[in-house]
Amino acid sequence: MWIDTHCHLDAGEFDADRDTVASNARAVGVSRIVIPAVARENFDTVRALAHRTPGAVYALGIHPLYTPHARDEDIAELRTRIEASLDDPKFVGIGEIGLDFFVPGLDAARQQHFYDAQLRLAREFDLPAICHVRKSQDKVLAGLRRNGVRSGIAHAFNGSFQQANAFIEQGMRLGFGGNTTFERALQIRRLAQQLPLEAIVMETDAPDISPSWLYRQRNTPDQVPGIGAVLAALRGMTPDELALGTTANAAAALPRLALSSA
Repeated sequence: MWIDTHCHLDAGEFDADRDTVASNARAVGVSRIVIPAVARENFDTVRALAHRTPGAVYALGIHPLYTPHARDEDIAELRTRIEASLDDPKFVGIGEIGLDFFVPGLDAARQQHFYDAQLRLAREFDLPAICHVRKSQDKVLAGLRRNGVRSGIAHAFNGSFQQANAFIEQGMRLGFGGNTTFERALQIRRLAQQLPLEAIVMETDAPDISPSWLYRQRNTPDQVPGIGAVLAALRGMTPDELALGTTANAAAALPRLALSSA
């Protein structure tokens, strides 16, 4: 059994065959798919999609790339949605939130404002955070520390060993996906090989971050076992051993997964 801890199944790239994509993932052993929101406008979408897709669950949050058009009222709406979702077994946490210092033109202070506001909600409701950390590992970690958030996932992690260990010490798991399959991705592959197994969860970020065999093509959650096979080989493990370990890690990172049957 595998868990895709980060898949934007609501994305427009899946409009033509979304149900088939989800069923293909289940057919190859991906029993859970975590669908994070990116903005207030898709809160309803990810919730409805999780409820109609076997094995899917959802998180609610405002992605840093969507902060240019976000408003403070969106944080109030997020709080309302969190309160309404606490009894929903499909709701697993706050995400996708964080900081992005790679895309040019984004207001760093505005990103930080929305990130901190959402971390405060994560702490208040004792929920894990699914964090976007592109070129922003230190600032994202500082926010987790400052706001007392000690559980969740650093999505698509690509930092140093020192940064990885700091996230682990903060109680976070690290998401690894398609980037791990590229031989030239030396740093990511070293991290995937040498970090404690207990720190690692699997993800696709579908439709993005495709594995090497789908380079420049749409990524899908059924690629998790193939990505896992590469990671397992790097670690000298069997894919089954990696699946068992990373599934347990996902359950630890997102404890509300236990509320929803696969």
